[in-house]
Amino acid sequence: MKLSKAAVHRKLHSLPVLRFEDQRLTSFSGLILFQQLFSHLRLKERLRGCFAHLRVSPIFGHHVVVLLLVVHLLLGYRQLRDVRFYRDDPMVKRLLGLARLPDVATISRALASADQRSVDQLRALCRQLCIDRLVELRPARLTLDFDGSVLSTRRMAEGTAVGFNKKRKGARSYYPLFCTIAQTGQIFDLLHRPGNVHDSRGAKDFILACIGALRAALPGVQIEARLDSAFFGDEIVQALDRSGIEFTLSVPFERLPALKTLIEARPRWRRIDATTAYFEPRWKPKIWRSRFRFVCIRSTAKLQHKGPVQLDLFVPYEFGFEFKAIVTNKAMGANKILAFHNGRGAQEAIFAQCKSQCQLEYVAVRRLGGNQIYLLSAVLAHNLGRELQMATRPQERKTTEKRTPLWIFHEMNTLRRNLIQRAGRLTRPQGRLTLTMSTNSVVKDEFLRILHALRRAA
Repeated sequence: MKLSKAAVHRKLHSLPVLRFEDQRLTSFSGLILFQQLFSHLRLKERLRGCFAHLRVSPIFGHHVVVLLLVVHLLLGYRQLRDVRFYRDDPMVKRLLGLARLPDVATISRALASADQRSVDQLRALCRQLCIDRLVELRPARLTLDFDGSVLSTRRMAEGTAVGFNKKRKGARSYYPLFCTIAQTGQIFDLLHRPGNVHDSRGAKDFILACIGALRAALPGVQIEARLDSAFFGDEIVQALDRSGIEFTLSVPFERLPALKTLIEARPRWRRIDATTAYFEPRWKPKIWRSRFRFVCIRSTAKLQHKGPVQLDLFVPYEFGFEFKAIVTNKAMGANKILAFHNGRGAQEAIFAQCKSQCQLEYVAVRRLGGNQIYLLSAVLAHNLGRELQMATRPQERKTTEKRTPLWIFHEMNTLRRNLIQRAGRLTRPQGRLTLTMSTNSVVKDEFLRILHALRRAA
C-alpha cells in the first residue's frame, strides 16, 4: 500500500497537559496471562499451605506477601520500596486478590517472622512445580547441573560471611548451591549457605536428595549430572557411581601433580578435530578406592603476547596448547563427552538471567529467613516465566539426546516488553469486567493464543 507524505508526517505539536485521575488504568495488562497461569497451578492455595503452621500472621497473610514478591520480580522491580510505584495498579491488586497492597514495613515484618519450616516448605513447592512439568513431559533422560553462585551485599545481613568474591573482594555474601534442569532451563532446588564455605560443603547430601526426589517422581528416568572441579573428590564420585548416575566432572590439575606429569609425558594423542586431541587413561589419585575413566583434552590455542603492544599487523601468531581433564563413567566417545560437559555453560546463562532480570542476587532484608524467602521468590519468578512458555508453546525440539532445552525460551525482559507491560483500562460495560488494550494485532493474537492454551491445559 502506497502512502503519501501527508499521511505519514505531521507537524510538531505542543506538549499535552498532565492530568492524574483514578480511571482504573493499568500498566501491566499482561498480568492477565499470569493470573490464568496461577489459577491453573493453584499457586495461591499451595503458597498458603507453606505458611499454614504459623499461628501469628500479618493481616495480608504470608502467602500473599510471597505472591506479591513473585509478581514484584515478574514486573522487573528490585527493592521492596519499589512497591509504591504500582500500589494503585488494578491488575496487580486483582491478581493478588487484594483491595490494597501492603506497604514496605508490612512486607519486611512478614519476611522477618517466617521461620525455617516456612523456608523448607517453600523450597518443596519450588521442587514440586518443576516435577509437575517433568511428569507431563516424561523425558527418557534428565540432565542436572550443580554449581554455586555468589550473592553479594553491602549490608550486615544475618548468615552472610566474607568469602571468595571475584567481583567484589571483601564483601559479605551468601553462596547457595543450585541444581538446574537442562531440559527445561528451570532451577530445581537450592542449598542456602554463607559466603565463606567451599563449593563442596553439603554438596553430596544435596545432590543425592535432588536425585532421589526426581527418581521417586519419574521412575525409570535416566539421570545424568555435570559438575565443575570444585566437587572433584572420591566421596562424590563414588556416591554418583553407586547410585547409577552418569556424570562428567572437571578435574583440577593443581591438586593432581601426578596427572599433570602423566599428560605432559604423553607422546601420542588421538585427534577429535583439527585443533583438539585426547587420550583416555584408567586412572585414580592415590587416596581413591577405584579407578575411573579420565578423558584428557588438548586444544590448540594462540599464546598471549605479554610484551609491549605491536602496531605491526604482520607479527606471526605463536600457538601452544590448553589442557583439560574430565572424569566420567559415561560410555560414549570423547568428542561427545566434551560436547556434553561443555553444556554446563547453559547453567551460567541461567544464573546471569536470574541475577539481571529476576533480581536473584539482591539481599532484601537483614534477617536470614527473609532473605531465603526473597531468594526462593526469585527462583519462582524465573521458573514461572519458563512454565508459561512451556505450557503454551509446542516443543521446538523433539528429543533430549543433545541435552539441550526442549524449548527456545524468551528471556524475562522479552516477556515484560512484549506481554506484561501493556497499557490497559478496566471497565464494566453491562456489568461484565472488561480489560481494554490497544488494537495491536500481534499482541492480540499472542494474548488469545496463550489464554486459549492455558484454558485448554486446565
